[in-house]
Amino acid sequence: MARKYQVTALDVLKQIKEHDIKFLDLKFVDLFGTLQHLTVPTEVVDEDTFRHGVGFDGSSVRGFQKINESDMLLMPDPNSMFRDPFFDDPALSVFCDVIDPDGYKPYSRDPRGVARRAEKLIRSLGIADTAYFGPELEFFVFDDVSFDQATQHGYYFLNSKAAFWSTGGKEGPSLGHQAARKEAYFAAPPVDQYNNLRSKISDVLTLAGIEPELHHHEVGAAGQCEIGFRFGPLLLQADSAIKYKYVVKNVVDRYGKTVTFMPKPLLQENGSGMHVNVSLSKGDTNLFYRSGGYADLSETAIHFIGGLLHHAPALCAFCAPTTNSYRRLVPGYEAPMNLVYSQRNRSACIRVPMMASSPKAKRIEFRTPDPSANPYLAFASILLAGLDGIRNEIQPPDPIDEDIYELAETERGAAIARTPGSLEESIDALERDHEFLVRDDVFTSDVIENYIDFKREHEIEFVQLRPHPGEFTLYFNV
Repeated sequence: MARKYQVTALDVLKQIKEHDIKFLDLKFVDLFGTLQHLTVPTEVVDEDTFRHGVGFDGSSVRGFQKINESDMLLMPDPNSMFRDPFFDDPALSVFCDVIDPDGYKPYSRDPRGVARRAEKLIRSLGIADTAYFGPELEFFVFDDVSFDQATQHGYYFLNSKAAFWSTGGKEGPSLGHQAARKEAYFAAPPVDQYNNLRSKISDVLTLAGIEPELHHHEVGAAGQCEIGFRFGPLLLQADSAIKYKYVVKNVVDRYGKTVTFMPKPLLQENGSGMHVNVSLSKGDTNLFYRSGGYADLSETAIHFIGGLLHHAPALCAFCAPTTNSYRRLVPGYEAPMNLVYSQRNRSACIRVPMMASSPKAKRIEFRTPDPSANPYLAFASILLAGLDGIRNEIQPPDPIDEDIYELAETERGAAIARTPGSLEESIDALERDHEFLVRDDVFTSDVIENYIDFKREHEIEFVQLRPHPGEFTLYFNV
């Protein structure tokens, strides 16, 4: 949840003095959500640090400036302060907004600035006071990983002592405590070999200001895990999602293992999602609740869902933003690829959790996003699509509570729209449908254009141009 008071620069300086803090770490992300940082000794930190910012080279950050316009500023946000658990010397970390020194204005391509503008918009429209978000980020833990791409070879190799393929003990002793393929959901120790690791991660998340609510083994029987944490306002939760990945990666690394938030690292295993729970409130009223309607959803919630489904292909460009995302969005793995909503159906892209039945807890769960997404852009785009649905009273298709896979061969099933089949399709959809993002200057055309160009030139073409290992199995002896 949000802090009960606003932290100021003076509060940070007081913490530095009282706890003998040696370093202030300035954190921000590039256009695609990769964490960056700059560390300064606290001897040079004063109120001017928070008033005028710290300079950096914007041309060296993906999706940012050209080399002839490289000078940028990091403006620390005191309200994001947390004690960083991974420095040997005492350190505080803060998330930063990026400022263009030309005119001293917010930088249009700063993802955190996009999220901040989205929060400001919902208040200015008078629709709601707060947009609450609750992301659920899944990940895989491995003992060994190697990969490479070159002219004459391309490969990856992953290994885990906890995986079903390790029961043979060919690479070392095995005690047989491995779950079968796709059968590790809620597994108990010793089959769940990462219970203590997740508990340690949860402890560190608490130290870093995130409130864990549960943790468990996920479906993937090769170390797939989830740690749930408490919901909160959009910007705070986007910061928390970045912080969560930072903590998970560093704790796992200190245990001599590695972790990936890649959506689909393994063939024939469930992929990793980032299900995003959303609700709107005004004062103490949850605007998504109305007793008596389908799943006790209000008209506001239905129209919000209508906006999400209407703009879903374009949303996928931010919410499922990698070529690998579309290895996950395939039938048969609880994949949320069907553009419908439902109370219980986990293959629907929007689910209304039945356990969240009270007025305060009523929410929707957008299941299509995955943890490769930049949470600032993903959450902002989700909110803007929902707001477009509310403003234009977009009515979604009727909900479907039957098994969608069983409907697939029927006329009704054939009519169900689905998520794009590739990153290329979702980027094309974003190019066609982004007026709802730029209408109120939350996203700018500059952000959309640079995002699209980078994805096409540096990711889609990168994968399309390379021979796939599977092609050698299929075609080498043609």
